[in-house]
Amino acid sequence: MSENNSGRLPLRPLGGTGLEVTPVCLGCGVLGGMERIFGYDVTADQGVATVRRALDSPVNFLDTSAGYSDGESERRVGAALRANGGLPDGYVLATKVDPDPETRDYSGAQVHRCAEQSRERLGIDSFQLLYLHDPEVIGYDAAMAPGGPVEALVELRKAGVAAHLGVAGGPIDLLSRFVGTGLFEVVLTHNRYTLVDQSAGPLLDQAAAAGVAVVNAAPFGGGILAKGPEAVAKYAYREADDAILNRIRTMQDRCTAHDVPLGAAALQFSLREPRIASTVVGVSQPERVDQTVAWANWPIPDELWRELHDLLSNGPDTGTAGRGRG
Repeated sequence: MSENNSGRLPLRPLGGTGLEVTPVCLGCGVLGGMERIFGYDVTADQGVATVRRALDSPVNFLDTSAGYSDGESERRVGAALRANGGLPDGYVLATKVDPDPETRDYSGAQVHRCAEQSRERLGIDSFQLLYLHDPEVIGYDAAMAPGGPVEALVELRKAGVAAHLGVAGGPIDLLSRFVGTGLFEVVLTHNRYTLVDQSAGPLLDQAAAAGVAVVNAAPFGGGILAKGPEAVAKYAYREADDAILNRIRTMQDRCTAHDVPLGAAALQFSLREPRIASTVVGVSQPERVDQTVAWANWPIPDELWRELHDLLSNGPDTGTAGRGRG
């Protein structure tokens, strides 16, 4: 079967924000060049071309961060926006505030500086969605303290600089505490709701009950669920043990028997979860944008889902997800 790239990506509400997004969000983490994490580099021209393809695709949701390659991802997104004549109507752009890359300062003052630098790099006046990124680097109490980053984000929202606030990180228990504050409209979790690891389940339940949108990043666990264990032997940027590798090999075999790419099944496992508003897929070249849309629309028979579900129930959640960018 050839790739089915019909381009059908219906819009979904992003929680209570009033924004509508496609079930696929294209992630720009690798576009600035994260060779240490992903094992390859991306040139500036390739990064800009990838964003331009994203802006012209059926996807209407783009995700980046100030901390990706010390702002280089945002610079390339900004260059693509300028070349495109701005953000297309109906398109949603999200970015994130981060600690200072040299001093690791994550104070409220740093958040204000970071947001201003992001506006300059992206060439925008205000943010549609601005996340607190990786709060695990300082912990909940420091993040919520007076003069801390959460207070600064609330100030930015009150000033009209950020329309909506989110929190994006790794540890599920920590994200749950931030969702419980009622200050965030979106929560982004990564590597913890995939064919391998569903440990984000309680967070998804909590967010759904609170009306908070869930954005699920890294459905491929860093690449292994897209390229297969023979090409990538890591899950969530850490060496995968034999049990995980064997389970993924079995999943891949079942997918092959049904003429379904493993990546399509891994992506749609997230897309078909009603508690998830959108799923972030990292892209590093224009062709990957097209492939992602094709995988999102690939016909997958119910029989394969039953077979994959049986594999999901054969082992506990790994809980081994690292701090990588989806």
